Amino acid sequence: MQERYNPSAVEAAAHENWQARDVYRVVETATAPDGTPKPKFYACSMLPYPSGKLHMGHVRNYTINDMMARQLRMRGYNVLMPMGWDAFGMPAENAAMKSGVPPAKWTYDNIAYMKKQMQAMGLAIDWSREMCACDPKYYKWNQWLFLKMLEKGIAYRKTQTVNWDPVDQTVLANEQVIDGRGWRSGAPVEKREIPGYYLRITDYAQELLEQVHDGLPGWPERVRVMQENWIGKSEGVRFAFTHDIRDDAGALIQDGRMYVFTTRADTIMGVTFCAVAPEHPLAAHAAAGNPALAAFIEACKQGGTTEAELATREKEGMPTGLSVTHPLTGAAVQVWVGNYVLMSYGDGAVMGVPGHDERDFAFALKYGLPIQQVIDVEGQAYDTTAWQEWYADKQRGRTVNSGKYDGLSTAQAVDAVAADLAAQGLGEKQTTWRLRDWGISRQRYWGTPIPIIHCPDCGPVPVPEQDLPVLLPEDLIPDGSGNPLARSEAFLACSCPRCGKAARRETDTMDTFVDSSWYFMRYTSPGNDTAMVDARNDYWMPMDQYIGGIEHAVLHLLYARFWTRVMRDLGLVNFDEPFTRLLCQGMVLNHIYSRKNAQGGVEYFWPEQVENIVDAKGAIVGARLRADGSAVQYGGIGTMSKSKNNGVDPQSLIDSLGADTARLFVMFASPPEQTLEWSDSGVEGANRYLRKVWAFCLARREAVQAGLGGSATAAQAAGAAKTLRRDIHTLLKQADYDYQRMQYNTVVSTSMKMLNAIESAVLDDSPAAAAALAECVGVLLRVLYPVVPHITWQLWQDLGYATALGDLLDAPWPAVDEAALVADEIELMLQVNGKLRGSLTVASTSAKAEIEQQAAAHDAVTRFLEGRPVKRIIVVPGKLVNIVG
Repeated sequence: MQERYNPSAVEAAAHENWQARDVYRVVETATAPDGTPKPKFYACSMLPYPSGKLHMGHVRNYTINDMMARQLRMRGYNVLMPMGWDAFGMPAENAAMKSGVPPAKWTYDNIAYMKKQMQAMGLAIDWSREMCACDPKYYKWNQWLFLKMLEKGIAYRKTQTVNWDPVDQTVLANEQVIDGRGWRSGAPVEKREIPGYYLRITDYAQELLEQVHDGLPGWPERVRVMQENWIGKSEGVRFAFTHDIRDDAGALIQDGRMYVFTTRADTIMGVTFCAVAPEHPLAAHAAAGNPALAAFIEACKQGGTTEAELATREKEGMPTGLSVTHPLTGAAVQVWVGNYVLMSYGDGAVMGVPGHDERDFAFALKYGLPIQQVIDVEGQAYDTTAWQEWYADKQRGRTVNSGKYDGLSTAQAVDAVAADLAAQGLGEKQTTWRLRDWGISRQRYWGTPIPIIHCPDCGPVPVPEQDLPVLLPEDLIPDGSGNPLARSEAFLACSCPRCGKAARRETDTMDTFVDSSWYFMRYTSPGNDTAMVDARNDYWMPMDQYIGGIEHAVLHLLYARFWTRVMRDLGLVNFDEPFTRLLCQGMVLNHIYSRKNAQGGVEYFWPEQVENIVDAKGAIVGARLRADGSAVQYGGIGTMSKSKNNGVDPQSLIDSLGADTARLFVMFASPPEQTLEWSDSGVEGANRYLRKVWAFCLARREAVQAGLGGSATAAQAAGAAKTLRRDIHTLLKQADYDYQRMQYNTVVSTSMKMLNAIESAVLDDSPAAAAALAECVGVLLRVLYPVVPHITWQLWQDLGYATALGDLLDAPWPAVDEAALVADEIELMLQVNGKLRGSLTVASTSAKAEIEQQAAAHDAVTRFLEGRPVKRIIVVPGKLVNIVG
């Protein structure tokens, strides 16, 4: 055993041993020592994008998973912990444009480096199951299932308005449009009508919502709320404002009906205007003879269409000069074009009730439109100059200024209005959804090719199954002028599967969310080239524990839930929900330092470049550069980011202090679901603790080995050794509980308490004391092992535990000895007339009468009663004795 803890040597030895024995390979037929099948446990972290290097968020995420996997393996479970790569997407194309290297080479190089980093961390990953989204053996099944969905009508082709970047020549997601411009090119984004493929996730909306309520008890509440809000079920009334507006051919536009949907039909008598989306047929008709309106509509088409952006965007509108007829009053209602109305939501038109909708209220004030009160709350005064929250109150509100509907509650008024509209054939109650069908077409190169062939005679034709996969060429280099597939004749040229004539391949590729919607099931069926999943998937799924960031709480999880149901309905799986439990780990934070440069931009500095300025309480109030003492601005704590120069390279930490130090710090600094604030002193403290463990084991090596090889048992221990066993088993019980609830930070603190208890115990030289010491050190090493597997594995070997109990990876998890928890003596608080005056030590088996007798004779009782007789003795078992005199 080495005199000093050398993490690089320890970790290299452990890795060599584990790799030589292939210890992390998992099989579905694993059995316990008695021959019975082991219970399975599937724990999986969200797969990373191969950006080049791991960051500390990765280290934290995967260490959480690793701790769970290692501890459960010791408890007798057959545990699967796989890993793969979310390898398609725009970052690879952007890197290619900068470097002139194909995305494939950039991606594979990054994967190789990041895999080495993961292996250096000592993660218990079964690499035989590794998958990569850009591997044809994987994306073949994306294509295959797409074709199955096409057959079933779940996938379909339609034309829809999209965000188009005219420089990058690609469709942008709403989130990639910033202030009306493409996030990468900075070009003004256009709205274009482009055909693409969509998946009918809306057919599953009700089931997805119901399961959020009833089928995900192991998910965090905030994630379930986010899923519910995104699905967005709304129950209301869809009805029509009639009109006589005709097109150039004299036909009624939309058959003379402008439909809207509202959840507040009770406010229908307060409609003072209607607003339509810039793409609405009425807007286009009005703009044909109104250049100012046409210009306004074009301006509206610039920018993204996320609800978040719409909520913060300045609400603007312009009158069309058209009007529609109120369905109940017959009054003419002005039609406006509003930049906040989306054609893709509902019918692209809304009724304006400024009296009771905050957005409409602001719009009406801005443009001088009438505001009509039709809801009243008793005791409240209505004012059209300022919005008040009670204007939208659905609980206390009663209709007013609404004719026959006056005095009704919200529910009563909605029912009455719906019935009257239905009687006229103009409307009905309806349920709508915020959720929209999933558009998977992307005008990008680095993604799964959509398996469609375009024939001039037959139109779009699915690629035959036997011709899958449609291979993506890996030697193309994007140059920013559009999708290079569209210029690759080798890719484009093909024959129509139906008629045999010359045809062209589809150049759109699939949304990368497709890749991440089922990868966790491919882990279960590696090497199967003839099926998407097989019987091994039935063994492992549903997944027992999924771990990943809150940023994926909506789309990734929703798409994965949808994809699983499609596979279920196609007979591929026999379950509804893919993830039984979900943990969203907190972000890793670090200090941010910056200042404006001469050009007006912001320059960020690494924390190690900076010296903090603190106030009398130690709070950071400023900073200066170590190099020249010049001032920089302290920006507080924020998520680690390359762009802000506040990240920490895990590899440099591993190289200097070891992977175990990195693992220990990220587990000890904070509970897994909470944010973690980086601390250099905390990292040093973690390393110091590991050195302390090593030094203690070195110092007590002979005594531990004697205890392992002796004839005495730990249960025979007496005196200080017996007390030590009670302390350790009490702490083990706490560690068991903390492992079960995934409070890994307190597992670490419990191990520290264990070490302190063992170090401070003054044991005699008896064989039983040596056995107790060996037992207690063995418990410590096993409790600590899932956190820091390298050092504990080495110490387990060096101290002789491997010979006695087998290799640490599969050593039995220590069981709490309930008998050891029973103390020979207990200490009770001693009170005199309700005030604490001392303590009383009694045998744990003492009867109440014996305790009363000892308490009455205690010198503190005699002293504080000052000669007064004892009137009453109150004994609270296990806690205190109160003498009343």
